[in-house]
Amino acid sequence: MGQNKYSVDIIVPLYNAEDYILDLHSSFLKQKEVSLGEIVYILTESSDNTEQILRDNHIFFKKIKRDEFSHSTVRENAAYSSRADIVTFVTQDVVIESEFWLKNLITPILLGNCEATYSRQISKYNNIEKYTREKNYPDVSFITTKSDISSKGLKTFFFSDASSAILRAKFVELNGYDGKKLPTNEDMYFAYKLIMSGGKIGYVSDSVVYHSHNFSLKEIYERYKLTGIFFKQNSYLDKFGTNKSGGGLAKYILKRAICEKNIKVLIRYPFDMAARLLGMKVGKHSA
Repeated sequence: MGQNKYSVDIIVPLYNAEDYILDLHSSFLKQKEVSLGEIVYILTESSDNTEQILRDNHIFFKKIKRDEFSHSTVRENAAYSSRADIVTFVTQDVVIESEFWLKNLITPILLGNCEATYSRQISKYNNIEKYTREKNYPDVSFITTKSDISSKGLKTFFFSDASSAILRAKFVELNGYDGKKLPTNEDMYFAYKLIMSGGKIGYVSDSVVYHSHNFSLKEIYERYKLTGIFFKQNSYLDKFGTNKSGGGLAKYILKRAICEKNIKVLIRYPFDMAARLLGMKVGKHSA
C-alpha cells in the first residue's frame, strides 16, 4: 500500500464522555502527514452532557441504545461500514499529545510489515497501573507473529484497542469479532485470529497515548470478573498459559514498587491482586 494512496478512519465508542470528548476530538484534528477520512463517534445513551456537547460543537455522531452496546459489536459494525483502507480504534479516555501519533501508528501497516498495530500506553498516575503499563508497553517497538507462541505464550495475542489500527480488508476477511457480543478482551479475540491465520501485529512505541485510571478495588474486581467470563467462553486460550501471564505481571509490579519504595502501591498490592484473582475465578465460574 503506497503511503500516499490510503485513507484511515478513526472509530471511537462513547459513553458519559463529557470530560474527554472536546480534547480528544481536537487531538484528532491536529494529526499531521496522514490521509484522515472520517472520525466516527458511536454514543451509547448517556446520563451526562456528552450528546449536547457533540451537537453544540457540530461533531457528527451515531447514537445507540444501551442494550445495543458491546465492545465488539460497536467496533465491528463501524469497521464494516467504513470505506477506509485502515480503521483505527480509540477509547474515549486516552490523551493524545503528539501530532504524529496516528502517522506513527499506521506506518508499519503502510510499509507492509504487519496488518495491525497498537500504541504505547503510559499512565500519569504513580499507582499499580503505572507498572502494568511499563510491563505491557515497553519503549522498544516489535512485531509479533505465530512463531513467538513458544516464547511468549498468551502474550503473543496481546493487543489493545485503546489505540490501535487494523488493515480493514484483513478485519473483514477474518470476519471481525464473528458477530459476538464480547464483554471485554475483544482486542485479544481478534489478535488471536490474526496471529493464527499467519498475520502479524506491530507494537509501535513511538505512537504514544496517556491512559490513566484510579480504579477502586470493586472496579478492579468487576473488570477481572468480565475477563474471567471472556476466558471461560474462549477456553482455547488457556493452553497458552493464562495463569503464567498474570503471575509474571504480578511479580513485575511488586519488584518495581519495592525498587521505587512506592509505599502506597505496596500497601495496596495484596488487596489489588486478591481482587483480580477473585474476579477472574468468579467470572470463570459464573460463565
